[in-house]
Amino acid sequence: MRNKLFAVLLSGFALCAQAADDDFFAKLDQGENLALFTRSDTPKLASAIALIYDEQTGRPLYSKNTNNVVPIASITKLMTAMVVLDARLPLDEPITISSQDQDRYKGTHSRLRNGTTLTRGELLKLALMSSENVAAAALARTYPGGTRVMLAMMNAKAQELGMDSSRFDDPTGLRSGNVSTAQDLVKMVRAAQDYEEIQRATTSNSHTVQLNSRRNLRFVNTNPLVRSSAWEIGLSKTGYISEAGRCLVMQAKVANRSVVIVLLDSWGKRTREGDANRVKRWMEGGKPKPFRRNKRG
Repeated sequence: MRNKLFAVLLSGFALCAQAADDDFFAKLDQGENLALFTRSDTPKLASAIALIYDEQTGRPLYSKNTNNVVPIASITKLMTAMVVLDARLPLDEPITISSQDQDRYKGTHSRLRNGTTLTRGELLKLALMSSENVAAAALARTYPGGTRVMLAMMNAKAQELGMDSSRFDDPTGLRSGNVSTAQDLVKMVRAAQDYEEIQRATTSNSHTVQLNSRRNLRFVNTNPLVRSSAWEIGLSKTGYISEAGRCLVMQAKVANRSVVIVLLDSWGKRTREGDANRVKRWMEGGKPKPFRRNKRG
């Protein structure tokens, strides 16, 4: 009798907990700024959108405008990489850069000139680590069926992951039609963690490619935090176009918690990294340093 009563009580507690979680996420979906850390010194972030997701509990530690649908710039390249890797294409296959791969949307500069030949694996690493738009475009062009099929697969992958508010219009992130929410990007980052190639590439400090017997090119990671001994980062990706602002997503271990950090639409050149450091300090129990606007922008 006592065992039956105990089982009934446990079942009741489980139902209450599930209801509480459902209510929590319903409020989060409605745009409420909820945090599990109820401290008075909640960090003041320069990013218009922010989400700190605790992977162990499956709940946010901090949220700000997490259901806003916004451009995500080169965060897109995480999806590009997953779709390429899902196709199991040979990473040692040589690919030659063509004029079709050059940026026709924003006119951004690339050191990968027409006629440069690198392996698919090298292009994948450059697209992820140094956010090379030409590398991402070449990966899509040489996907079976071409860029159009690649984009269809990217959007199908988004639906598979439950990223219902996301849309991909190009494989680089240069188009503002590539949109998502902070909540959807948590799903994408968590999925990307299943790919060792993505983890390695996005956390590498730099990579040097050999163009010929006389010339090498060194590329560095666009996220300077991967070079900091203060951070334990498992996955990282930055992004920027004028419509999206400065963006950053990371999976990291902070204060013994595995978290996914999403920071979108940050206005200053270094404020996304500054926001990440403010979040880290806050989680570790220190008082976050307030951000100050740089008059130069």
